[in-house]
Amino acid sequence: MTPFKTVSEEEIQRINRLQQNSFDKIYKLFEPPLPEGVPERLEKIVAHGKITRGDTVLDVGSGTGILIPIIKKYRPGCIHACDLSRTMLEQLSKNCPYVKTIMADVRGLTLPEGSIDEAFLNACYPNIVDKAGTFSNLRRIIKANGRLVISHPLGKSFILSLRESLPFPLDEFPKKTEAVALLKPFGFEIETFIDEPELYILVAVNKRSGSGIKGQGTKNDDQ
Repeated sequence: MTPFKTVSEEEIQRINRLQQNSFDKIYKLFEPPLPEGVPERLEKIVAHGKITRGDTVLDVGSGTGILIPIIKKYRPGCIHACDLSRTMLEQLSKNCPYVKTIMADVRGLTLPEGSIDEAFLNACYPNIVDKAGTFSNLRRIIKANGRLVISHPLGKSFILSLRESLPFPLDEFPKKTEAVALLKPFGFEIETFIDEPELYILVAVNKRSGSGIKGQGTKNDDQ
């Protein structure tokens, strides 16, 4: 049992379709220029992932790829981008053709066990319907001692301001004590927690046991 609420498969699929249709229509809103201060906060978010050269990175809910150019500065070996919206990913591929895009719900990603050094959930945690399935799968694919970064460059209050205008539900970002309770059953331990008016960063380390050790990602000096 986990503290996350139980949602039926039918409801998960229904909400995912609503999100997919919505983001397919408004993908251009996520393209630069970004609001004042956001680029700097995105830099801070990625820095908390502690990416090292050659790492394999996963960007969940990547949209059109606002994190990708920042991630690339750290010279990872491979970047995977996952999103529900085909249109978002098509634009991402135009912006960043070196990224491996995956149109899928993160809970269903079939990446190999222990293959990811760092995973980012930027501005998408509230949208995830099946959080138990998501964090179970993230525990599987993130290496032992790999990092999970849950973030938003406009803070928790921004999500609350969107609730009335969207056709699908949005959950709140957890407080620190809630985050500890929510992530512990999946083997994640909180390393960093920042909750400011215009910045939310939660960094959790995967304490899974297994052979996949952080730092043994595929090397690729072309990125």
